[in-house]
Amino acid sequence: MNIAAILSSLIFIVSLVFIFSEKINRSIAGIAGAVFMVGVGRILGFYSEEAALEVIDFNTLGLLLGMMILVAMLEPTGFFQYIAVWAARASRGKPVRLFVLLGSITTILSMFLDNVTTVVLIAPVTILICEILGISPLPYLMAEALLSDTGGVATLVGDPPNVLIGSAAGFSFVDFLVYSLPIVAVAWVATLVLLRFLFRNELSKRPHNAEAVMSLNPTESLDQPKVARRILIVLGVAILLFFVHHTLHISPAFIAVSAAAVGLIWVQPDIQELFRKVEWSVLIFFAALFVMVGGLEAAGVLGSIVGLMERLSSIPPIWFGVSLIWIVAVLSAVIDNVPITIALIPVIRGLGVAGMDVDPLWWALAFGAGFGGNGTIIGSTANIIVATLSEKTRSPITSQLWIRRGLPVMLLTCAIASLLYAIFYRWF
Repeated sequence: MNIAAILSSLIFIVSLVFIFSEKINRSIAGIAGAVFMVGVGRILGFYSEEAALEVIDFNTLGLLLGMMILVAMLEPTGFFQYIAVWAARASRGKPVRLFVLLGSITTILSMFLDNVTTVVLIAPVTILICEILGISPLPYLMAEALLSDTGGVATLVGDPPNVLIGSAAGFSFVDFLVYSLPIVAVAWVATLVLLRFLFRNELSKRPHNAEAVMSLNPTESLDQPKVARRILIVLGVAILLFFVHHTLHISPAFIAVSAAAVGLIWVQPDIQELFRKVEWSVLIFFAALFVMVGGLEAAGVLGSIVGLMERLSSIPPIWFGVSLIWIVAVLSAVIDNVPITIALIPVIRGLGVAGMDVDPLWWALAFGAGFGGNGTIIGSTANIIVATLSEKTRSPITSQLWIRRGLPVMLLTCAIASLLYAIFYRWF
């Protein structure tokens, strides 16, 4: 391995350590890593500013930005609180029914919206409902995080790794519904059943004040019904266009940004306040990761990994794909599924250039990255947010507790994905 490969690998590894050490903002760590990567690349002659700009996937960033703006406009309307309160009333104070309803609603929202934003808005209402009922919010909060992570794998826009994979592989919104949704549906039902078993003691306790939830009025939570209707119409049209974007020869990013533009014109929110709610740090973090991985590719590091994986490709393709699911899942649980996905995309592309059929590998990457995030408290941003919110309650979620509840979910969903992937391999 040459000096360029060694230094670029060192920069990437050190950057990841700082990103996930929580001692420094991950966007700052990402920017610093990208700057060092380009700087070293210029000195050694393997990377430049122009090359760094070329490797940034603006289709991914545009899709994320458009959806973030739509969600930022929908957030102050009270729509999320409305459906959470509606679920509480529909449950009639029965813990298991409330568990299923809140988990299902969170999952459905996470299939079409950013799952991080979804849990940020649903979780506080969940805590309030549980306080009214006099029950522990712990099983409901964990179920919302785990089920949103699981359900997000089903669609192109449901999870950041899917956005990355869809852009890199050219998969459409319909492709995810055809190939990913059926497997996710089985995994989701299995996850719900497993969580019901794991939290059987907590869910068996009778609420102290079950009648109180019937006095809650969902419409009181909806602060801006007119604005909510408008944003939901725009969002619905955008989702319909996602179904046919290949036929129309337009990118999902163009649809998302156009929908955001229409929403801004129709609603005319306070633009300064709106932009404060957009997660610019996430977009910067993604761009920085693209630049760093581009440096690894330019230095030949990813080429070496491709060569190593080519040697492993002598095993049957089905088992190669299954192995990839588990490798990615473990890495995603230990680090985070976003950097793992960005790092492996050029590796899979390289295998395709070498003559391997990589379509099944893209789906293996999606399942491993999506389901692997459930394994640990740091495996997904949604997990971290839910755990942080739980610290305000009497039942805080600890890393040890997450291992006991979340790791079985990861193992189960990865096992289901592996089995169905192997059975329907020719279909992929």
